[in-house]
Amino acid sequence: MHSCFIPFIVEPPASLIPEQLNNPFDINTPELCKQAAAQLQNFIIKHQPAWLHNFGLDETKQGVAKGKMFGVLVVKSKEGKLGYLCTFSGKMADEPHPPVFVPSLFDITTNNNFISKGMRELSALGYAVKALEEESRIDNLQKIKKLKEERKLKSILLQQQLFESYNFLNTRGELKNVCAVFETNSGKVPPSGAGECAAPKLLHYAFKHHLKPLAIAEFWCGKDSGDKKHGQYYPPCTDKCGPILGYMLELPLS
Repeated sequence: MHSCFIPFIVEPPASLIPEQLNNPFDINTPELCKQAAAQLQNFIIKHQPAWLHNFGLDETKQGVAKGKMFGVLVVKSKEGKLGYLCTFSGKMADEPHPPVFVPSLFDITTNNNFISKGMRELSALGYAVKALEEESRIDNLQKIKKLKEERKLKSILLQQQLFESYNFLNTRGELKNVCAVFETNSGKVPPSGAGECAAPKLLHYAFKHHLKPLAIAEFWCGKDSGDKKHGQYYPPCTDKCGPILGYMLELPLS
């Protein structure tokens, strides 16, 4: 069985198993997902002491408490086994993250570590600008302007290369990167962080490993943040996930 496939501790009744996947943007949370989320939250609480990331669920935990959005996707294997996949949006303090979670589509160590190298180059340019600004010399203004323009261009190109490394499968088994998805489904440039949300990562993993998606939901776990409350369910974000999920699940464009 796939390493990210988690069986239910208590087998759900057949009456809760749907014929097809729910729309992720619907406000009603499937009961199957509630069972999976409850099991996952117990797992998080149990392992919180051993993880670097502080979700704010353990008063003895050191570090700044920060809740996160998690997603669960109930799936059925080719052998008919029922279970679920889980992951989180964005990044955790733990790297590599616990293997139970579906990984990011992009491995930072691939492609000759271009992200790490690119970030070092941007940092070097930033330090150079700061050094020139601290000299407070009028003849440095042109140099500063040129370095800032170079840094901006490098940043744009690096972001473009990163987005082109996020390739998502859809229900037909077609592969398309984030830039192409947004160009087709929204006509816009992808916002920062597009491709790292929970729902798209879960569905891509399921399609890749031939697991049938049955029910999906996202919930906030940990310290409250703004309108996000611990244990509450929320639909995926529309700015980052809308175009990607629209492509992956062939949802009608709004």
